[in-house]
Amino acid sequence: MRVAFAGTPPFALPALAALRAHHEVVGVLTQPDRPSGRGRKMTASAVKQAALAAQLPLAQPHTLASEAARAQLRRWCPEVLVVVAYGLILPREILLIARLGGINIHASLLPRWRGAAPIQRALLAGDRETGITIMQMDSGLDTGPILLQRRIAVTTDHTAGSLQEELAALGAAVLIEALQGLGAGTLAPRAQAGQRATYAPKIEKTEARIDWRADAMQIERQVRAFNPWPVAETVLGGEQLRIFAAHVVPVGNVSSKLSRSCDPGVIVAENEESLIVRCGQGDLALTEVQRPGRRPVSARDYAQGLSLVGRQLG
Repeated sequence: MRVAFAGTPPFALPALAALRAHHEVVGVLTQPDRPSGRGRKMTASAVKQAALAAQLPLAQPHTLASEAARAQLRRWCPEVLVVVAYGLILPREILLIARLGGINIHASLLPRWRGAAPIQRALLAGDRETGITIMQMDSGLDTGPILLQRRIAVTTDHTAGSLQEELAALGAAVLIEALQGLGAGTLAPRAQAGQRATYAPKIEKTEARIDWRADAMQIERQVRAFNPWPVAETVLGGEQLRIFAAHVVPVGNVSSKLSRSCDPGVIVAENEESLIVRCGQGDLALTEVQRPGRRPVSARDYAQGLSLVGRQLG
């Protein structure tokens, strides 16, 4: 099948690789280069780098609303347009160019978590399962009919980074299955139950600041959801402290000289593996942290030579 591909971040790479192995990729759309890093150097997207390495036809329009962008896609003569985390709105005119329309990989079980950050929102909400939806695209925000879905369990070991990798690989496999069904005419789309929809707005950096008055489980989810970006953070002694890994301490497992009534955010104990912090409800063990300008280290290495019990975070 002749496939045009639209994608930008690393999440899209397994799908592009799977398409190259099973179909003819006639062209790739990705977002324009963006400034990145401390030097704000113009940087190509992960998909652009992969497309150039594979010598695939490439276009980087600033918008798909122009006739020039539509003309480029027509020249590729795709039978289907596959979209994975592209990041630009696709007008209806674009979706009508390919005979089979536009097919999207979405990292949630639609209609739950429509929008930009389904993986992080699922972790923040404490969802016990998530998955991949292959969707026939329409003009709405992740509102098109569902072609295929696959579920996976969410565990307390998942971070946004590890869950994204797992879902990217799953999405690539399910995409190939969906294209086979579309090509054979054996795959029937089904409408989403719109009344059950929830939304996953873009993550804002301000969400990473920890409020120690919250429940320990809620803060643990925040740490996992914001790893690797923007990374949960707090303040100790006027200095930012980023938290990459933490877990809830079972009730009764903290041995501390401090009162159970001490304020949320107080470091109540430390051991060989972690710093234990009092929360609004329960205690949280910090196991991997980072000071400004330093690399992430274990809590044990961070605490070495410091007297931290009784200090206030936040």
